Amino acid sequence: QVQLVESGGGLVQPGGSLRLSCSASGSIRSIITRGWYRQAPGNQRELVAAITSRGSTNYADSVKCRFTISRDNAKNTVYLQMNSLNPDDTAVYYCHHMDSGYMNYWGQGTQVTVSS
Repeated sequence: QVQLVESGGGLVQPGGSLRLSCSASGSIRSIITRGWYRQAPGNQRELVAAITSRGSTNYADSVKCRFTISRDNAKNTVYLQMNSLNPDDTAVYYCHHMDSGYMNYWGQGTQVTVSS
């Protein structure tokens, strides 16, 4: 089992930045993919960014060149640095991990609101 706790969401003006953090505890050694999804009202949950245990990254087209995913293995934490935020980025952001048995784990979600 893996437990995920997110932090860092909030209200930011267009053009601003936020950094989300997701700390993991439990069976960390079995994790093969860490990432972030988001869900806006009325929309399906979508992948924002992911990083594998080997360090390969993947981004949604809408966030490329603005968002950066990174990890600190010593702290069992994955980050999402979000720059040049715009109102379309407003959503609940969920931390996601997948283990070697292809079990999915989710955080509780953190609200990101981009508004002037």
